[in-house]
Amino acid sequence: MITTMQRRHFIAAASAAASQSWAGANDRVRLAIIGVGSRGSAHIKEILPVANVEIAALVDPDGRRTEQAAATILQKTGKSPKLESDMRRIFDDKNIDAVTIATTNHWHALTAIWAMQAGKDVYVEKPVSHNIFEGVKLVEAARKYNRIAAGGTQRRWWGRFRKAVELMHAGEIGDIYQSNFFFPGNRDSIGFKETKPVPSWLNWDLWVGPAPMQPYHENLVHYNWHWFWDFGNGELGNNGPHLIDIARWAMQKRLPVKVTSSGGRFGYKDQAQTPNTQNVTWTYEDGSMMVGQLRGLYTAEPMSWDFFGTKGHLHIMADGKFTITLGRNKKPEPEVEYPKDLSHFAGFAEAIRTRDRKHVLSEVEETHLSTAHCHLGNIAYRLKRELRFDPQRMEFVGDAEANAMVSRKYRAPYIVPDKV
Repeated sequence: MITTMQRRHFIAAASAAASQSWAGANDRVRLAIIGVGSRGSAHIKEILPVANVEIAALVDPDGRRTEQAAATILQKTGKSPKLESDMRRIFDDKNIDAVTIATTNHWHALTAIWAMQAGKDVYVEKPVSHNIFEGVKLVEAARKYNRIAAGGTQRRWWGRFRKAVELMHAGEIGDIYQSNFFFPGNRDSIGFKETKPVPSWLNWDLWVGPAPMQPYHENLVHYNWHWFWDFGNGELGNNGPHLIDIARWAMQKRLPVKVTSSGGRFGYKDQAQTPNTQNVTWTYEDGSMMVGQLRGLYTAEPMSWDFFGTKGHLHIMADGKFTITLGRNKKPEPEVEYPKDLSHFAGFAEAIRTRDRKHVLSEVEETHLSTAHCHLGNIAYRLKRELRFDPQRMEFVGDAEANAMVSRKYRAPYIVPDKV
């Protein structure tokens, strides 16, 4: 039986109290992992060593995945998690305290909203939304239901990045007027896959969820959905949130007022829709800017960040190590000592126990703002023009065509509500 949204609102308070009934007497946090592909499997690996956290349930519309992941958990812990294909049954389980969400992008926000309405705390992988509207509603739900809500921009937990940002916030390179980032995707052609009957192991209706119903083909399940607009957000939405989040954190920015984007799908013709090469510039109200470059074809250049300030330049490498060069010096400053990395899942569990968001360094609103940059860049790319954006109203200025892309038409019953 499908639980209606009306019933969810009615039981939200009771479920919240029930899901916190362990607090004090029992510190064990019982999690459900929703989506057990590559990221969900990473969640399992990272959660298993965390003290007093139990992976109590696994959810995926692909039954093969849950069975394989359950075998891993049984081997490591001696306990078998509950297996489900439909996340809604997990939301009705009062023994589940929180969920981690590693579904396809187009399911992230709705899964989290439903979970919070049912009294669960949430950890949501990046991008935390499929469009700007969903991100706004996600944050609204977290505040309305007073839930612990973490975003999957994990580099905020890395000691090297925390130290680099700490120094920039202390004015080490002066006022930052521009940041640049580069991401090499190294993506090959995905070719063309014919439509075919849905495999018996897959619940296609649940997999498609909020998106328009369409025929099944193997370029959607399981990874290449990233390159189709109905389900993914291209490389900018796939890995872009990690790079944007560090740049935005260091610059202490929320949302831009102007965005431009160019690019294309170069080097081959295949079934995918999103660009494999994309350049984006976000400009803020004070005139400072963030410039992003994503390249999927051949390059030996590694992922990196560069911050340009009125006193100097800070360069961050892919592993988080960084150099600072001040003024017109040619030689970087001496290397600093880096603090240890933290565990984002240990912090999430501690926040659940204490009901204190300070333990979540990548709180969902921060990841939402970084994700929104991706959506802005993709809209500018698809419309092929410079766009003006009003961060207070969360809409484009005088552009009905762009504003139509702030949200999407949802397929019932998988609807992100206007009122959460």
